[in-house]
Amino acid sequence: MTKRPYSGVWPIAPTPFRDDGALDLADMRRVLDCMVDQGVDGICILANFSEQFLLSDDEREQLTRLCLEHVADRVPVIVTISHFATDIVVRRARQASELGASMVMMMAPYHGALMKGTPQQTYEQFRRVSDTGITVMVQDAPLSGVELPVDLLVDMATNLENVKLFKIECAGAANKLRALIAAGGDAVEGPFDGEEGITLLADLDAGATGNMCSAMIPELIKSVVSAHLAGDRATAANEYGRILPVINHENRQCGFRAAKAVFKEGGVIKSDFCRHPVEALQPQARETLLHLVRDLDPVALSWGH
Repeated sequence: MTKRPYSGVWPIAPTPFRDDGALDLADMRRVLDCMVDQGVDGICILANFSEQFLLSDDEREQLTRLCLEHVADRVPVIVTISHFATDIVVRRARQASELGASMVMMMAPYHGALMKGTPQQTYEQFRRVSDTGITVMVQDAPLSGVELPVDLLVDMATNLENVKLFKIECAGAANKLRALIAAGGDAVEGPFDGEEGITLLADLDAGATGNMCSAMIPELIKSVVSAHLAGDRATAANEYGRILPVINHENRQCGFRAAKAVFKEGGVIKSDFCRHPVEALQPQARETLLHLVRDLDPVALSWGH
């Protein structure tokens, strides 16, 4: 198999709020420190699992600066820059580059259910970001509702100098990853999967070299990825079977609230508050989550104690 430059586990940092809904910047720094101690290969900020859709533009800029300054090159940082407006996406990419980000991640342009970029418009937006000089990860996410055909992704990988990574988390991700890698060859430098790792083993079998999960148990997901990349699929499968129940519970019952619940339980953050209109995690779902996590003893569950 071709050795690809980008691999490992690059989880998404949750954004902590105080109980009154204000950003908790001190706890944001603690989140980042905990993630470094989890042994992650990189950190992604301002993604959907960071609740980017609940942040103001001023808060985005504040968090971008804080995160990049605090991580201070201990691990690479990816800044999510998705927006429908191309000029805004390009401005965000330039800011991320100026502040020291290693790369940016973006979805196709969309707004609501009906305003979606055409393949040509999507390609053009990615081209303009690529032209800023920063490395780009394409996020193929169901949330956008935009279909990104394999041939479009291959065109980006082949013809846009800085579009190098692809986070595939659509339905049938393994099939799409396999087709993308076969058609794109060495131009696909970082085939990643997402969705909390709910299809991780199949995606690794298809050729994925990295995963972008939540910050809940990334060191345990990394053990699966590392074993598989080393050619030890049996160990990867055993480790994946051990953590799959909590991944499933996170993916189907909790979403981005899971990592915050575990971080609060582990003393990393003081509050797992979610801004309206997001509802708090249901008590039974939280109880089950923590029961499943305790059996695994991840870093986040004891980091702050």
